[in-house]
Amino acid sequence: MAMAMAMASPASGFRLRPHLPLLAICLASLNVMLVAGCYSAIFSFGDSLADTGNRLHSHRFDPVGRFPYGETFFHHPTGRYSDGRVMLDFIGNGSPSLTSHASTLFLSLRIASADEARWCVAAQAIGLPMVQPYLAGTHDGEDFRYGANFAVGGATALDNEFFRSKGMEVSWTNDSLSVQLEWFKHLLPSLCSTNCSDLMSESLFTVGEIGGNDYNHAFFQGRGVDEIKTFVPVVVSAIGSAIEELIKLGARTMIVPGNFPIGCVAVYLTVFQSDRREDYESGTGCIEWLNRFSMYHNRHLLDELSQLRRRYPEATIIYANYYEAAMAIFRSPQEYGFGKFPLAACCGGGGPYNYNDSSKCGKDAGVCSSPSTQISWDGIHLTEAAYKAIARGLLGPYTIPSLSRSCPTIKWNVLDNSDDEYSAQS
Repeated sequence: MAMAMAMASPASGFRLRPHLPLLAICLASLNVMLVAGCYSAIFSFGDSLADTGNRLHSHRFDPVGRFPYGETFFHHPTGRYSDGRVMLDFIGNGSPSLTSHASTLFLSLRIASADEARWCVAAQAIGLPMVQPYLAGTHDGEDFRYGANFAVGGATALDNEFFRSKGMEVSWTNDSLSVQLEWFKHLLPSLCSTNCSDLMSESLFTVGEIGGNDYNHAFFQGRGVDEIKTFVPVVVSAIGSAIEELIKLGARTMIVPGNFPIGCVAVYLTVFQSDRREDYESGTGCIEWLNRFSMYHNRHLLDELSQLRRRYPEATIIYANYYEAAMAIFRSPQEYGFGKFPLAACCGGGGPYNYNDSSKCGKDAGVCSSPSTQISWDGIHLTEAAYKAIARGLLGPYTIPSLSRSCPTIKWNVLDNSDDEYSAQS
């Protein structure tokens, strides 16, 4: 639900009252952002790794709307496929105070009036997500002045017709990357009227992670890896086309993540268990041939981005190496604060990796006592602690070109451990 609606709804029982300490926090935070912020808005496209509520808004009985999803930071489900915050929440905010003290909607939020200060206090009170899910807004532009999230859980890079043409049974959302891009183009005129060049050039766009579900659906319907490899150029081309269209609309800075190492994901480890020791990486226990497939996708994506950079030198296209950022954790989990069994899910229904398709998280699965020591949340998605660790890596060696170089003044102190004590209140 949009913030304005939540503030005004008599059914909510919420009344905005002056709260000077909170207001002081918000004002101080926003002044920092005026100095340090590189972007005026953030627009995100992708799947469940970035979804902050779109899937839940359109499918209100989805398990992601049930506890224990959201238990760690928000203390209630928000539509995020995690126990707390996801990558977008860390990428999308340059101020420690706004994320850790307010759990607010906006990137580089600027205060220009007392009304906007009250929005900050409201965000503190009701724990809204930082970037508003598109399907939860009013679409008149008012809810999205500082960005919008179009990512949807289960979304693919390709339209569903592609999978039908391959003889696959399609049972997932058709809110594909092209659909999300159409949503953005529909919203754009309400944000910037006739001249959108300033908004586009001053905004940060995240395109992905996307494409993982294109392969997931095929793998879990029994398609062989050689056949699924033929999907990769088509998937990468769809991602490239979306990036190109955004650049033609005026986008100048975007982050494009690669795929995670699927051989380390509990659902894959469960479905593709093997008695052959050589199928597994000795240092991690991940399935080697599945990780090679992820690298195959990422190499194709890197080639596509290189071509786009040559074609559009005016745009900064940043590759986020989710694969290596995650593998660094799987190789040395205890160095990052994780436990001795890094491949097992926190929320699951048993088995060697605590993943059971008949007992999923949000239904009747159990949940571990300390999600912050686990990498996998529900056997498919990561915990907030894992997302935070990966986000730290993006400020280091895992972005090409360097994200810190693209935005020299960015300071993500939110990624320090000190923010844990300031979890949002329900």
